[in-house]
Amino acid sequence: MVENPGSLFQPRGPPSGRAEPMFEDRSYKRTFYSAPQSVESLIAAFLEPGVIVLTFLLVSGHFGEPVLRPALTLCLLIFALTFPGRNRFGDHPASAFVDVLSSWLVLLGILLLCGYATNSLHYFENQVLLWWALITPIAQIAATEAGRRVQQWRARDPGARRTAVVVGAGPLGHKVARALREAQGVICLGYFDDRSPERLHPEAGAALLGTLAQLSDFVRDKGVREVYITLPLGSQPRIVALLEQVQGTTASLFFVPDVFGISIIQGRLQDMNGVPVVGICETPFTGTNQLVKRLSDMVLAALILLLISPLLLLLALGVKLSSPGPVIFRQRRNGLDGEEITVYKFRSMRALDNGSVVKQATKDDPRITPFGAFIRRTSLDELPQFINVLQGRMSIVGPRPHAVAHNEEYRKLIKAYMVRHKVKPGITGWAQVNGLRGETDTIDKMVARVEYDLEYLRNWSLALDLQIILRTVRLVVFDRHAY
Repeated sequence: MVENPGSLFQPRGPPSGRAEPMFEDRSYKRTFYSAPQSVESLIAAFLEPGVIVLTFLLVSGHFGEPVLRPALTLCLLIFALTFPGRNRFGDHPASAFVDVLSSWLVLLGILLLCGYATNSLHYFENQVLLWWALITPIAQIAATEAGRRVQQWRARDPGARRTAVVVGAGPLGHKVARALREAQGVICLGYFDDRSPERLHPEAGAALLGTLAQLSDFVRDKGVREVYITLPLGSQPRIVALLEQVQGTTASLFFVPDVFGISIIQGRLQDMNGVPVVGICETPFTGTNQLVKRLSDMVLAALILLLISPLLLLLALGVKLSSPGPVIFRQRRNGLDGEEITVYKFRSMRALDNGSVVKQATKDDPRITPFGAFIRRTSLDELPQFINVLQGRMSIVGPRPHAVAHNEEYRKLIKAYMVRHKVKPGITGWAQVNGLRGETDTIDKMVARVEYDLEYLRNWSLALDLQIILRTVRLVVFDRHAY
C-alpha cells in the first residue's frame, strides 16, 4: 500500500500547471540591508521590551497598584527575555501582527510557568495581568506601525537617500538593482558594464551608465554612496583592478557572489575563527531555533494526542473491522538529512505497497476501503504521525515525507529536490496549505511542491508555523476534496 506522498490535512492542488510560491525570494534584500539599518535595529532592540515593560507599569498605575519588588523583578525578567527586540519595521503589517501575537503568547506562557513554579502569581492583581495581556500586543503593533511610518517618511526625504550603482548588467546585476530599487532610502542610478548589448539583461541595457573605466569618475563626480559589484568570479583580474580604482573614492563597496545557480537556504555570513565563511545552504533549525522548534513540537503533539486519544481508539476499531490487516501502516520515508525513518498512518487500503516500486493513490482507487476513503477524505489517517513527532522523527510543520522510491526518482529530475530534507518532515506543510496535496501525476506538480518546501526553509519562523497550523485546521473542517 502507498499513501500519497503529499497527503495531508489539505485539499488537492490545482489540476494542472505550476503554483506560484507566495513568498518572493528576498534573500538579497535581507543580506544587503541589514547593516545600513543599524539605527532602526537599535531602536527595535529596545522598543519591544520597552513597550512591554511600559505597558505593565501604566496598567499597574491605572489600577493603583504600587511598583514594589515583585513588579520590578517581573520587569527585569521581561527585559532579559525580550532583549533585543525584533526589527519588524520592514515587515508586511499582517506578518508583523502574526509575529507580535505569537511572540507575546509564547512570552506569556513562559511567565506563567515561572510564576507557577516560584509560587509568585499571588503578588499580582488578576485584573492588572489580564488587561496587561490584552493591551500589550496592541501597543506593540501600534509602535511597529509608527516605526514603519517614520521609516517611510525618512525614505521620502531626498537628503536621506543613498545613491548606488551596480557593476555588471547581467541577470545577477538586474536582481541586485531590483532589490535596491525596492529598498527604502536607496536610489539605484544604473549599471556599468563592458560587455556588448546582446550579453546584457534586456531591462538592464536601457539603464547602462558607461564602461568600467568610467565608473570611478562617475562615482566621484556624482557622489555615489554605494557600489555593488556583480561580475562573475571568472573576472577576478578585472574585479581587482576595479576595486583599486573605486577605492580612490568615498563610496562603500559590496561584492555580490553569483550563487543564483543553486538554491540558497538560510544564506548568511559567518565567522569561523577569523575566516569569513558564506553559508549558502543550511538548516534554519540551529541553536535556539532548534530548541524552539523541538519544544513547540513536543508540547503541541503531547496536548493533541491527549485530546484525541478517544478518537484514535475509535478509528483503530473502524480500520480493524473494515478489512483484514494491521491497523497501523508503517511507511518507509526519508527524514532529516535523508535518513530512512518509519512513519505511522491508519491503514486505508487493502494492498500493502511499500517497496522499491510504489504506486500513488489515485481518485476512485480500488485498493481503498470504504472506511479508508472516509479517513483519507477527512485526513484522520494522518493522526498517528503525532507519535512520530514525539519520537523526534517528524515535526508538526515541515515538508511532507515522500516514499523512498519517489525520492530516488525525483532527486534525479528536480533541481535541489533533496534540500527539503535539511529539516524533519512534517504532518502539514507550506506546500499543502497552498493546495499542493494529493497525487503528483506530473513533474510540474512535484516541482511546484518542492518550491514551496524550499520557501518554507528560507522563511521559517515560529509565527509561520502557527499560521500553517491554523490554516490546516480550517481546511480540515471546511474542505473535503482529498482522496
